[in-house]
Amino acid sequence: MKVSWKSGMSMLLAASFTLLAACGSSQTGQTPSASASSAPASSESSKPVEIEFWYGLGGNLGDNMKAKIDAFNASQKEVVVKGIAQADYTETEQKLQAAIASNNVPAAVLSSNVDWARKGYYASLDDLIAADPNFKKEDFVQTFLDQGKVDGKQYFLPMYGTTQVMYYRKDALQAAGIDPASLTTWEALADAAAKMTKKEGGKTTFYGWEPMWGEGNMTDAALSRGGSVLSEDGKTVTIDSPEWVETWEQFRKWIHEDQIMRIHSGGQGWEYWYKTIDDVMKNKAAGYTGSSGDQGDLDFNVVAAMQQPGWEGVGEGKPVASAIQAGIVAKASPDQQQAAFKWFTYFMQPENTADWSMKTGYIAVRQSALEDPAFKAFSEKNPQISVPLQQASHASVPFLDPTGGKITDALKVAADQVQINNMPAEQALKEAQAKAQSELDRVAK
Repeated sequence: MKVSWKSGMSMLLAASFTLLAACGSSQTGQTPSASASSAPASSESSKPVEIEFWYGLGGNLGDNMKAKIDAFNASQKEVVVKGIAQADYTETEQKLQAAIASNNVPAAVLSSNVDWARKGYYASLDDLIAADPNFKKEDFVQTFLDQGKVDGKQYFLPMYGTTQVMYYRKDALQAAGIDPASLTTWEALADAAAKMTKKEGGKTTFYGWEPMWGEGNMTDAALSRGGSVLSEDGKTVTIDSPEWVETWEQFRKWIHEDQIMRIHSGGQGWEYWYKTIDDVMKNKAAGYTGSSGDQGDLDFNVVAAMQQPGWEGVGEGKPVASAIQAGIVAKASPDQQQAAFKWFTYFMQPENTADWSMKTGYIAVRQSALEDPAFKAFSEKNPQISVPLQQASHASVPFLDPTGGKITDALKVAADQVQINNMPAEQALKEAQAKAQSELDRVAK
């Protein structure tokens, strides 16, 4: 998400993301790349190159993506992008796997997978980038661009940046006499949530807070407490350390014992996400932890945004800030690969990434977007857009899973055990650690 950019904010952006270590995706697989020409050439010069772009976005985000595709198609005559909406990011990857197996692939996908890049499923973009004099690597937020690298090669491009922030009802905090500026620790937030929670007949009717389903929010909180996924030498999975156990056990207690928090789980696609948002917007909860990209779905006359808290005696929060990346499928033809690259670079133009940020709340991927006049004016009137960037200045980098996702999968299972099944965090995390460690040992051989 972005900032309220007055003068000097471009310096803040540069400083902010310098603090984020570059994370790569990696890739060794050699794939046929499109020719160096940056202009897609159709076999029949009178016809544009048609490509499919798969993306797992719904609601306001899906509407905005469709609008961007329509604008791109109207802006030139060489390429026609057909947007195909999927239920979510996971479904996009599942369907892409089937498409690759059947040799009937889209050219462009809002998805990235390091392991698949190494296996040659994605095309390297280095030749296309080198052939485009307008790409300007130095103008990108470097931590976002670097996250698309696999073994030193650029396989994915950042479409937008994101981090999980906190949204709260202004009236709920005001009625309880709570100053949002005081909620700088999870302990303080829990106390506030308990104060705002309403119960009737032993049943909670209004929740003080709603974390988002899954391992993400609780992982952010564990990292903020000083936890890590791997040891410094990368040989030991450390998700059963005291930092993790104490953090996840606290969430279990808040959800199941104190009943001052709850999660929505399951459903199709982003259903659980929108149910969580609805609870806050329909005055059934005081606040929730969600994406910077939720801002386009929220009414900021009702809610406000703040950064994730830290922990008492530890310091400020260190949630993950990451790029949502897009790739080009290696089995697409050279013409289609060039067309996909043209679409991606259009989306990432400074004025377009700025517009996407204003309409969705996601973080722009180009530093020059800060100088866009419309963006400058918008940020002055909408201070919530500054919260994600401010948080990103002290964020953790995304975990690059050396097992191809097995460690992350183990965390997902553990999160369900804690959040849904009320399993003690120590038991859930020890089981997850054992499974994750065996996977790490296997790939290390």
